[in-house]
Amino acid sequence: MTTILALETSCDETAVAIVTDRQIRSSVVSSQIDIHQRYGGIVPEVASRQHVITIGAELEAALGQAGLGWAEIDAVAATCTPGLVGALMVGLTTGKTLAMVHQKPFLGVHHLEGHIYANYLAQPDLQPPYLCLLVSGGHTSLIGVRDCGDYQTLGQTRDDAAGEAFDKVARLLGLGYPGGPVIDRLAKEGNAAAFPLPEGNISLPEGGFHPYDSSFSGLKTAVLRLVEKLKAEGADPLPVADLAASFQATVARSLTKRAITCALDHGFTTIAIGGGVAANSALRRHLQEATAIHNLRVLFPPLSLCTDNAAMIACAAADHFNRGHRSDYTVGVQSRLDLTRVMELYG
Repeated sequence: MTTILALETSCDETAVAIVTDRQIRSSVVSSQIDIHQRYGGIVPEVASRQHVITIGAELEAALGQAGLGWAEIDAVAATCTPGLVGALMVGLTTGKTLAMVHQKPFLGVHHLEGHIYANYLAQPDLQPPYLCLLVSGGHTSLIGVRDCGDYQTLGQTRDDAAGEAFDKVARLLGLGYPGGPVIDRLAKEGNAAAFPLPEGNISLPEGGFHPYDSSFSGLKTAVLRLVEKLKAEGADPLPVADLAASFQATVARSLTKRAITCALDHGFTTIAIGGGVAANSALRRHLQEATAIHNLRVLFPPLSLCTDNAAMIACAAADHFNRGHRSDYTVGVQSRLDLTRVMELYG
């Protein structure tokens, strides 16, 4: 049994958690959404400053919630890539300092590997191989999970990530930030078939389309042109619920089609979902319906583990720790690092 204390500060959530293998002992998350809403998006310098202000209280709360002392912590972990460099520095520096002061091993963790491991917290019996659909504000990928640290990128977005597209369309419709939750809520009141929208296929040089890669910039532009057309025709107010429902259904349909095709082509019987967009109700519904048709298993983390949290980071770190992996204190932050290179974080 391995108990890990982990910190997550890659973007705009300050999180600390303690996990024993695949069991959450404590998980504390402080969101900065209210702070960044006034700017219409995340301001990196503001995010970093808020992490500094918040992380001490989060650490104290996580230890108190778990009822554990440092003698019962086996190692310390922190997200070191990918993310906002200044924000990552806060968590990584704090984690290294705690590890040195308390003489514990340290592990730097890849944020996207954490999103994969959120599924292990919800389904402790889950074992590779399986396909993971990672969908968040910054990433949209289809990952073949072969083992701890052994990943193959099978599909990815060529431009905007799915979550980024939600934010941009929400801003276009005057719905504010963040876009995902408000579009999901409004879509329930709208007609998803009201406006046909393009899914964003990626053409191949030899003809046809890439079966797994996505594109969302064209979809965003199509919504913009549609809004301009409706306004020119005198639509007042705009049919925002129908626009939200049509956009959301297009994203969900596109992601589902690619995930199912990829799973069938590569012989995966399980599809696990990770990232903030995994909380989207339309995506969950489309995947549940499609996987049932093809006799596939689909797994979703609980909503609390879809968005950024430190429990998923601790879970990933525990698996690496149990395999003898450790990070050197020279490990630094990186704004980007391909998931397939995750083992570079360990000596």
